[in-house]
Formats: sequence, structure tokens, C-alpha cells
Amino acid sequence: MQKQGSGLLSYSSLVHAVAGGCGSAVAMSAFFPLDTVRTRLQLEEGRTSKNTFVQMMEIYRQEGLVGLYRGLLPVIESLYCSNFVYFYTFHGLKRVANREQAAVKDLLLAMMAGSVNVMVTNPLWVVNTRLKMQGVQRQRPQNGVPSTSSSTITPTSTPAIPNHHYKGMLDGLRRVWREEGLSGLWSGAASSLILTVNPAIQFMVYEAAKRQAQRMAGNNSLSSSTVFMVGAAAKTVATVLTYPIQLVQAKQRHGHSYEGLSQKAGIVTLLMYILRTHGPRGLFKGLEAKLLQTVLAAALMFVCYEKIAAAVFAVLMGRRRVAAVAV
Repeated sequence: MQKQGSGLLSYSSLVHAVAGGCGSAVAMSAFFPLDTVRTRLQLEEGRTSKNTFVQMMEIYRQEGLVGLYRGLLPVIESLYCSNFVYFYTFHGLKRVANREQAAVKDLLLAMMAGSVNVMVTNPLWVVNTRLKMQGVQRQRPQNGVPSTSSSTITPTSTPAIPNHHYKGMLDGLRRVWREEGLSGLWSGAASSLILTVNPAIQFMVYEAAKRQAQRMAGNNSLSSSTVFMVGAAAKTVATVLTYPIQLVQAKQRHGHSYEGLSQKAGIVTLLMYILRTHGPRGLFKGLEAKLLQTVLAAALMFVCYEKIAAAVFAVLMGRRRVAAVAV
């Protein structure tokens, strides 16, 4: 491995990868119930859109804390692996191809890093989605009356895959491979590749805003509150612009099929189906919960990431100074 200061394979890229993975794990753990609400709204067709915290309390009353934190461990495993790959690739490419720190190059390099991440970690997210919904009973209309919410998918749409009980991530990967093959493990990969624009937009906005904030701060390091606000703003922009594709991605990973549509229906087909059936609001079902979870988690992740990276770099530099004095 090369020294800290050069190339794609560097200590610097490794530090950023570890810091990004740890930061994302901490942030997701802190706001996981919000992600549970978002997933339920996207995948439980009988659940109507309500205030996020009302939904959270509803799940808590029906299923207890286990319902709010179902699937936490596989999410953390997947998220750490995903962010490790993403941060390592992005910062490695940035050191090699964007020394001048141009925003457009940040965007392109972030998309390249996202594509690598998708191809490496997509099977983890397929199993992750199914583990989160494992054991969840399909919501029945209250008092036998179907909901009339315009943001509710028609009751004729059902998950096409059996409600298997996976013992964990490795068991899920093995069984999906055996029962559905490569296409099952890489369900939603096409929408995931399109969604590389999400972290790309996020990182472009984050890096540009951070550089601007750094110029305003002079030689002073940025405060945690500034990093939090910059990270929140960057993720808000990226999430709103790409949410309909995220909705389709979740349904593809879970194995949804709709009456008259193939289980392997493409992105455009699913988007047009939801739009035709439920209008524009249907494409943004669960957006409020997604924004709360992903914006807060992304902001906290960036704070943890910056602090962890700074601490590790300080330790490395301290050791080098000690070694230099010893010599």
C-alpha cells in the first residue's frame, strides 16, 4: 500500500473509508425508527401516509420496540460495507483525478464511486430489505373498509416473493442465490445505478458548501454545527430530486409485482404505473419520513466522519513525529 500522500491505494483513502463507514453506522443507529417508517410506507400497500411520528407510534403500539428496530443489524452491516466502499473509492479517485477540487469533477467521481459501490454491495441491500420486512403482517383495512388515501397502492398489488424467514444476512444471501439466482441478488441494480446521482449530488453540494464555509472561516476548522447544517442541506437536495427512483428501487428489491405487470417490470414501467394509479403524490409516498431520517442521518454521519477522520489522521501524524524523533 502506498503512503498516505499519494494514489488511489493510500492510507488516506483507508482512513476516509473507515471514518465514513463508522459515521454512517452511528447515524443510522440513532435514527433507525425513521427508516423503519419510510420502509413501511414504501412497501406496505395498505398503510396510508400520515405524520411520521404518528406512524412511528402506530408501529410501536402494534409491534413494540421490536417493530421499530426490526432489521437493524443487517442494515448496519450493509451500510458500513457500502459506505466503506464508497468513501474509499471516492477519495481515492479524488486524490488521483481532482487535485484542483472542481465541483463538476466531484460530481462525476462520486457517480463513479457510486457505481462501484452498487455492483459490490447490491446483494446486501436486497437481503437487507427483505429482513426488514420479515415477519411484518400485511396491514388490513380498519373496520373492513379499504383506505381511500390517494397515496395508497391498490390492494391488488402484493409481494411476489414468498415470505421466507431468513436467519440472517449470510443465510439470506445463500437462499436468494439458490432460489432466484443472480437476478434476485441484483434486483434493483438498474435503479441503484441511476441513483448513484443521489450521493453524487450530495457530495458535490457538500464539498462545494464545505469549501465555501472553510473560506469564510479562514484558517479555523469548521464547527460541528456548521458541518451538520452543510451535510443536511446537501442530503435534502439529493433526496428530493431522486426520491421516485428510490421508491421504485425499494419495491424491486422487495420483489413487488402488481396486477397486470411482471415482477421484473422496469423502472419506467413501475413509475408510470404508480403515477397513473395514484398521481404525483404516489411517487412521493414516505418522502417526509425519508427526509427526516436521511437528512438527519447524513448530517450526523458527516459530523462523525469528519471527527473520526481528523482523530485518526492526528494519531497517524503523531506516530510519525515520534518515529522521526526516535530516529
